[in-house]
Amino acid sequence: MTDFPIRPEAADAPTSGIVDVMEAGRGRPGLIPLWVGEGDRPTPPFIAQAAARALGDGETFYTHQRGIPELRAAIARYHERLYGGSFDAERFFVTTGGMQAAQIAIRMAAGPGDEVIIPTPAWPNFAGAAIVAGARVVDVPLSDGPTGWSLDLDRIEAAVTARTRALLINSPSNPTGWTATREDHRRLLAIARRHGLWIVADEIYGRFVYDGAGRAPSFRDVAEPEDRVLYVQTFSKNWAMTGWRIGWLEVPPELGEAQDLGQVVENLVQYSTSGVPAFLQRGAVAALDEGDEFVAEQIAIAAEGRRIICDGLLATGLVDLPRPPGAFYAYFRVRGITDTKRLALDIIDRANVGLAPGSAFGAGGATHVRLCFLRRAEDLHEAVRRLAEALPAVAGRNAA
Repeated sequence: MTDFPIRPEAADAPTSGIVDVMEAGRGRPGLIPLWVGEGDRPTPPFIAQAAARALGDGETFYTHQRGIPELRAAIARYHERLYGGSFDAERFFVTTGGMQAAQIAIRMAAGPGDEVIIPTPAWPNFAGAAIVAGARVVDVPLSDGPTGWSLDLDRIEAAVTARTRALLINSPSNPTGWTATREDHRRLLAIARRHGLWIVADEIYGRFVYDGAGRAPSFRDVAEPEDRVLYVQTFSKNWAMTGWRIGWLEVPPELGEAQDLGQVVENLVQYSTSGVPAFLQRGAVAALDEGDEFVAEQIAIAAEGRRIICDGLLATGLVDLPRPPGAFYAYFRVRGITDTKRLALDIIDRANVGLAPGSAFGAGGATHVRLCFLRRAEDLHEAVRRLAEALPAVAGRNAA
């Protein structure tokens, strides 16, 4: 048999444990799919219609690699509303989803022989992006206590070596809901400055917080223009656009001018996707300029979903579940269970509910499962009812 060798960074790309479970349950009649990070609302008409108009108008040609000027300006306006101050549109680059933004950011910061520190549990695509760039992932587990998850900053600094090039910080966190405080951001920046590191900041869930603040703390609250922070964002969550595959990357303003990071990002877009279709970008402009009411509705749905799921699962007496302060996931432990992939498969069979196994999210969370609660209330009530019936038998079988 002929041997066809491939690069180790390609061969080492990890299989998604979430997809493994989804494939086992996909297509089952009546299954309630709470295993991925999306709600059940389609993209609202005002966004879809803007894209359809552009498609009908013939915007089907090659377009700006950095994103159409109208969208980059809309992104800048959005940041000014959310964070205050002035934002230059030249800082923003439209990408094929948040995943491409993360890949570009990691590729700019680290490569073969380098290390990337990731607090875990974490969305598995972060580690995957680092691995395919040739870097080594260094997991630093979050602390799991009765009141929730927390980040040990001394543990983060202790993980830094001469090979470390970047910290990847996702706050609010997928899957735990951990949300960094302003002081956490300040101390993480201090670590990055001391060691000359990049920070890749995934703040995708920054609008989904439940303390009345309106948004989560951000590195923008404490960073200086010269700090090495690359911000990853997406349209997927706020505006129900997961299938559109459109996001953006923000580079530091001062470093962008000094090192022409903009040209670097443009080149990386050119040699991967060659840009996001223009008609999709027209829909994204509408999302930013007209979508505040829809985003508020999304947050309200998530807040109610959080209440339903946390109250319902805690009432079973079988789970450990601190109420997440951010994002839209319940990340819980079924007492006595360690094999969460087997647990998720059993839940599909016995409850017809799709959950993501904690083993998919790296060190520190393998004994948990993740449930997405950005969904209509009736589905969540039914999911809780099914889980309450199934968990005693499933827990007994898996603990045996």
